[in-house]
Amino acid sequence: MDFWNLAVKIIFLSQTTIGILGNFFLLIHYLFYCTEHALKPTDLILMHLMASNVLIVLSKGMPQTLAAFGLKNFLNDFGCRLILYIQRVGRSVSISTTCLLSVFQAISISNRESCCENQKLKAAKYIGCSISSLWVMSKSINFIFFVYILVKSNSKKTTRNRDYKYCSTGGGDDINAVLYTALVVCPEIFFSVLIAWSSVSMIVILYRHKQRTQHIHSCPVSSKNSPENQATKKILVLVCTFLAFYTLSSVLQGCIALLYNHSWWLVNVTRFTSLCFPSFGHFVLMSHYSFMPRFSLIWIWNKIS
Repeated sequence: MDFWNLAVKIIFLSQTTIGILGNFFLLIHYLFYCTEHALKPTDLILMHLMASNVLIVLSKGMPQTLAAFGLKNFLNDFGCRLILYIQRVGRSVSISTTCLLSVFQAISISNRESCCENQKLKAAKYIGCSISSLWVMSKSINFIFFVYILVKSNSKKTTRNRDYKYCSTGGGDDINAVLYTALVVCPEIFFSVLIAWSSVSMIVILYRHKQRTQHIHSCPVSSKNSPENQATKKILVLVCTFLAFYTLSSVLQGCIALLYNHSWWLVNVTRFTSLCFPSFGHFVLMSHYSFMPRFSLIWIWNKIS
């Protein structure tokens, strides 16, 4: 068991370190790019997706890593609920911005051959407003839940505590469960359905476009290598990665919620999978960009000047 405990410590530490550095690396890239060029709508969405991933890794990955190394219950009840609030805000923004990214790209490629260029321009203009609305909505919904459980915890009614290793807090009652389902779970299911629908739509559109153009040999540049198709494939890989990790994490968390006796393996695997996309999702984006030459030149230029 000592070997496996050491392995868990190394895994959590590596996952948290990679998640923080990778997401900050992408954020810095977008900030540098924004000073030179106007960000495309998809880049703006990705920037906020990375920001939400940073929130998740900082509020969940770091406490889990500290708890794995023996620093347990270092947060009081208020600090524990505040950390959980930040985690839920990051999770809500992550899934909603992923949904926005997937739907926007599906609309963009579905209208590329039609006379709907004005619609795409209008949609791009509303991306910034949509992202701001998603942040406000996530903060507001989770704040209502945060205030409710904070007030409820001050009542004399005792409930079963939930142990997160780095802190513990009182469990919820029936009203708490209904409120959480209505405000958090139902919107996440709705966003997941939209993500799946838009992803299938993009796959169908790309397949039909390939079927229509595969017999055209006079085109000097293959349409499948067009920037728009490349961006769509990149987003598809990112969205599918998100859905895979999100579904697996939700299933494992459901098993923990239903089972009273939690095995050591189930708890640690659930914690690991819940951080997989925030920690490793940026590799999907990095594989489509050549970041290192740009940043190396920037670093050298700053040193010279």
